[in-house]
Amino acid sequence: MASDDGCRGESEALRLKLEAMGAIFAASVSGVGIPLIGRRRLLLRPGGTGFAAVKAFAAGVILSTGLVHMIPNAAKSIADASILPEFPFSGFAAMVAALCTLFIDVVGTRFYEKKHSMVEEKGKMKMKEKEKEKEVRVGIGSSEVSGEGSDEATHIIGIHAHVAAHGNWKGDTDLSHVRHIVVSQVLELGIVSHSIIIGLSLGVSKSSCVITPLMAALSCHQFFEGFALGGCVSQAKFGSLREIVMAIFFAIATPGGIGLGIAVASAYDPGSPSGMLTDGILDSISAGILIYMALVGLIADDFVGHQKTSSSRLQLTCYVSVFMGAMFMSSLALWV
Repeated sequence: MASDDGCRGESEALRLKLEAMGAIFAASVSGVGIPLIGRRRLLLRPGGTGFAAVKAFAAGVILSTGLVHMIPNAAKSIADASILPEFPFSGFAAMVAALCTLFIDVVGTRFYEKKHSMVEEKGKMKMKEKEKEKEVRVGIGSSEVSGEGSDEATHIIGIHAHVAAHGNWKGDTDLSHVRHIVVSQVLELGIVSHSIIIGLSLGVSKSSCVITPLMAALSCHQFFEGFALGGCVSQAKFGSLREIVMAIFFAIATPGGIGLGIAVASAYDPGSPSGMLTDGILDSISAGILIYMALVGLIADDFVGHQKTSSSRLQLTCYVSVFMGAMFMSSLALWV
């Protein structure tokens, strides 16, 4: 390990932090942008093999981030703070965060299901009104047209009924679509909060020997987290403006955390008991959110969903991908 004197230098550390902000921002934009921009491409089309494999890899990255990186670091920070009595607070905080995320997930899913069912009912009522109007017009004209014309009118009504049955109006959706809407928003909450925390940790660091490996690791990490988030947003089929806003919030989270860390570096001491306790609790909370979303929102939804069970080859591909993602991110714990 390099000596402390060789690693510390405010001007060099500041330069590396600014470079890290640019590199991580670029990686974040690339990760979240690829599935949004490339969803019309065959390889990255939602439901395709390539898209599913990369999304599964990203889910493994997120799961490993919570279990291998954040929970152990949080436990160490809380223990080193020596403020709280001896108790596994990191695991407890992660558990509470996961249960709170479950509550948000359930409430959010019910809210969107109710919202879309109301829109669907309104759409059906409008279609029924149009059908009745058409029937009245057909009835009025039936005495003036031949039987063939009546058959044509009946066929037109049948088309309207078919449209109503298949829901050709905005807001009609199935359960899987509702899940994508909820998962994308809850996942963004967990990822953004986690990204701000890791950015803050990098921003307050004064050691170039710590910043340099973190820059590379976080760039790679943010790319795959961004892909997972972008994939969920793409499948949720939000409007373009909302997709852009969600992508921007994710992309600026870590650079913004670094900037905040630079601003408070002189006043904030991450090595103080209160600083270590704060970092540990926040890391634990973020870990709980990410672990829940990785297992329930990404892995369970995709692996148990009918899209995956219909193809054994796709199922195997996703299993391999999620393990590769988890192993890849876990291996980074050797350096950061």
